[in-house]
Formats: sequence, C-alpha cells, structure tokens
Amino acid sequence: MKTNTVLSFVCFIIVLTFSSFTEAQTKDKFVVVLDAGHGGKDPGNLGNGYREKDIALKVVLEVGKQLEKNPNIKVVYTRKTDEFVELFVRGKIANKAKADLFVSVHCDSHTSQAYGAGTFVLGLHRNKTNFEVAKKENSVIFKEDDHEKNYAGFNPNSPEDAISIILGLEEYLDQSIYLASLIQDNFVKLNRKNRKVKQAGFIVLHQTVMPSVLVELGFLTNNKEGRYLNSRKGQLEMSKSITEAILNYKKTIELNTVSEINTKDLIEEDEMEFEGVTFKVQIAASSRKLEPKPYNFKGLNNISRATQGNLYKYFYGSTSDYNQAKSLVKEAKAKGYTSSFVVAFKDGNNVPLADVLKTRSN
Repeated sequence: MKTNTVLSFVCFIIVLTFSSFTEAQTKDKFVVVLDAGHGGKDPGNLGNGYREKDIALKVVLEVGKQLEKNPNIKVVYTRKTDEFVELFVRGKIANKAKADLFVSVHCDSHTSQAYGAGTFVLGLHRNKTNFEVAKKENSVIFKEDDHEKNYAGFNPNSPEDAISIILGLEEYLDQSIYLASLIQDNFVKLNRKNRKVKQAGFIVLHQTVMPSVLVELGFLTNNKEGRYLNSRKGQLEMSKSITEAILNYKKTIELNTVSEINTKDLIEEDEMEFEGVTFKVQIAASSRKLEPKPYNFKGLNNISRATQGNLYKYFYGSTSDYNQAKSLVKEAKAKGYTSSFVVAFKDGNNVPLADVLKTRSN
C-alpha cells in the first residue's frame, strides 16, 4: 500500500510536468513566482511571539516591488495578503505562469538559540536536521482539505515517502543550486551566519517544474535574529539580497553560462557516516579466483573478495562514510573499472543501499 501511495504521487507530478510543457509557449518576459510561506489559518512558527507568515509576506512583497521595476520581468505572487494557500496550489500557480524561477520564503525555528540564514533546493535529506526543517514546512498539508487526495496519501513525517518522491525528479537542480548560492552569498555580505545551500524534500518545491529554491531567512526563536527579521531594516536588507540574486541569476541565464559553473562545489556536503554499516565499491565479478593484491587490480590497494554462488566478487575500499565511498568509485573508474558502484554491508551481510540511505533521516 505504501509503494502504491508513493507511485500515485509520482504519477501525479509527472502528469503535472507534462501538462506544463505541452502548454508552454514563447514568453516575452522573465517570469518569477514569489511564494510567501504559510498564511491565513497557518501562522507558521511563532518564535518569540513573531509570526512567520507576516514576515515572509513583507519580504516577498518587497522583493516583488523591486523586481517589477525591471520591464523585462513579470512577477507572480502565490499570495499578496494574509490568506491560506495550499501547497499544491502554489505549485500550480507557478506552473500555469510558466515561470522561470520559483522562490519560496520562510523563517526557521529551533528549541535552542540557533541562528543564521539558509537556502534549500529539492533533493534527498542529507541529514536529520534537513529532514526536520522540511517536515516542519511540509506539515502544513494537514491543515488543507482533502490533503490525502491532493497528495496521494503523502506523509511528511515519513522519510521513506519524502525520499521516494524525490528520486529522479531533479531536472532543474543545477540552476536551483546556482540561484541558492547567489542568495547565500548576499546573505553573507550582510554578516548573516551562513547556513549554506542544502538539499531537502520540500513539497512546495517538488510541485514546481522550474528552478526553485526555499529560503529560510533566519530563526525567529533566536532573540537577536527574531528582532532583526521582524524589523523594517532587516526585512529590507533580506529582500534586497534576494532581489539582487535573482537579477544576477537572470543575467547568467541570458549568457547561458550556468552550465559552466561547477554547482556541486556550491552545495554543502554533510557528513554521511552510518554507524554499523560498511560501504565498499564493487569493481568486478568473475568465475576466476584472484588474490586480492594490487598487481591483480591495476594497482588498487585495500581489495577484498566475497563468494556468491559460482562467482567471486571483488571490492575496493572500506568505509562507513557514504561520501567517501562515492569518492572511491571515482578512483576505481579512473583506473578503468567503469562499471563500479557502491554496495553496503551490515553485520557482514550485503544489504540494499537504498534501505541504508533512508535511515539517514530517522
């Protein structure tokens, strides 16, 4: 039942994507959809008595006001007043507008005095913190009527659901990462703590078929930062940072140079340690029994061997860090083992890699 639910939601997004493309036509203007998070019956977080929905709206309206001064930009808002707009409707608004960009604005909260601004793009939850941020923002669907129908039973509290719907749906990831990096660079110029560009499974980003980012302006629960974000000065400075990033992104797109930028260097690589799990790189499988020595494997050290039926499998490296395992794959491929891939072991037994990665958000 869980698998059918997730597949239904993926099919819904595919249909949405196809519809958007088939309706596409040449636009005269660069279309930016601005999304003020929460609204109406959903106040967002209320750290220090401030209201996320109000701050997000004020920042969005200011960004829109500045962008509209450019005659080549059309701004579309998912809301301009204190109203409740369902997440899937926000995506529909962006897709109907055939937007070039989707920018969603929010404020964060925490039980500590955590602070700093961060920008998210759609992707796998790299760690538990990223999952918790996405879960908070996604939980608004429970305030919506017919949410089970609109989201095919998607459960924001389930890491498995969130990971499953994201896989294979990152067509605009490079452009999204680039825009997010521009926004973060501008936040740093304001001496804001840089919480960097990260990936997480926000439904509102998943609903859109264009480069999309979600901005967490900062933590309302932090005494100093909450006051700053609730002030006119803070809102003007943050909106200016976002506006300038969008304008710079537009120039880059027009020059067609995003593809020349290594966006992988722009996104934060979280630690990916898995306790009790060992990752290895399978480089070969053969009916021949070879000694696991460098001279038999093009100079690669740390070779191990396992038997499966009549086959001998050969592995390179051994680590509990998934990111390091991916680096080992590159090393193996550079030596000529072009079909190398990461495998996972737990208690000495080979286990599905996907199942291991899902536990990262638990």
